[in-house]
Amino acid sequence: MPMDMKSIRNFSINAHLDPGKSTLSDRLIQSTDIISDRDFKDQILDSMDIERERGITITSQTVCLPYLANDGNAYLLNLIDTPGHVDFSYEVSRSLAACEGAILVVDASQGIQAQTVSNLFLALDADLEIIPVLNKIDLPGAEPEKRRDELADLLGVDPDTVLLASAKEGRGISPILDAVVDRIPPPKGSRDAPLRALIFDSLYDPSLGAVPSIRVVDGVLRAGMEVTFGNVDAAYEVDEVGFLRLGRLAQPEMGPGQVGYLVAGIKEVSHTRVGDTILDTKNIAEELLPGYQDVHSMVFAGLYPTDADDYEDLRAALARLSLNDASFTFEPENSVALGFGFRCGYLGLLHMEIIQERLEREFELDLITTAPSVVYRAV
Repeated sequence: MPMDMKSIRNFSINAHLDPGKSTLSDRLIQSTDIISDRDFKDQILDSMDIERERGITITSQTVCLPYLANDGNAYLLNLIDTPGHVDFSYEVSRSLAACEGAILVVDASQGIQAQTVSNLFLALDADLEIIPVLNKIDLPGAEPEKRRDELADLLGVDPDTVLLASAKEGRGISPILDAVVDRIPPPKGSRDAPLRALIFDSLYDPSLGAVPSIRVVDGVLRAGMEVTFGNVDAAYEVDEVGFLRLGRLAQPEMGPGQVGYLVAGIKEVSHTRVGDTILDTKNIAEELLPGYQDVHSMVFAGLYPTDADDYEDLRAALARLSLNDASFTFEPENSVALGFGFRCGYLGLLHMEIIQERLEREFELDLITTAPSVVYRAV
């Protein structure tokens, strides 16, 4: 497993809905032989049943891919798969902060769409190297030459730099991996500097507690260290660090530029806030990482338990879910008709629907939802 920063490439796959982004991720994973054909299944990075049922990506997923390039050198490619729907654009912006490059996927039959441009601007704002890819060139209605010129004109690049692929048929996959190695710059950082690691995602495991997904920027993170957070006055001993490869793959240490996870028995979910900086308690860095801008909810609705005794369970479920989805907000409210509940903020109607369905499925709650509305506060 290459550990040198020059051999690491961190990249994301950005696209609008339905250009074959998940299928492309599947082919990239299969081409690096980290999973057998027997164990493989479509949409392998979509871990939730609701993602498979709806055919959409809801949460970002990270996978570490070993790759032997044409130059004979081994590389470590950290792929972060992101959602395509506008309601989950905050997931995209968070993931891009852990990358140096992005693959922009466009449907060869549909061409450039509004969300394509929106995701492109997010990547450009993060100062990422863009690799344009035209997918679905096998479709009868595909117009690869026309769409290639449109995409090249949008990016201001030579049309020959736009890669053609058919993820469904497995065509054009190797040139994409080679482009990731050749075009995306390696990460920067110093092993000798004080530890600084960015939390770009997090989830709650019943046995391990909060498990943040991290990108090490400076320093070295290893098991046995005591770490703290930039915005939380608490210290934890690190139990395990490692890469994410369709599961957790423990490593002796993680250095600058590497993307992975941290296990430290963190039971207080609010301590692993997305965008916060992980620090070494014995050598605290003077400057924190920039983190993320606060997101502003667009849709608000009340959420109440059918059984009033489930109120505390709902509170705990909301806290754990917001750990994985930082664009979702909630605050307590009281209704004469429905009792105690929460006023929840979402980025859109699909986001609201997905959150409610996840609460019912993952936490076995029976909920009542009010119609979306706005709270007015007179000053």
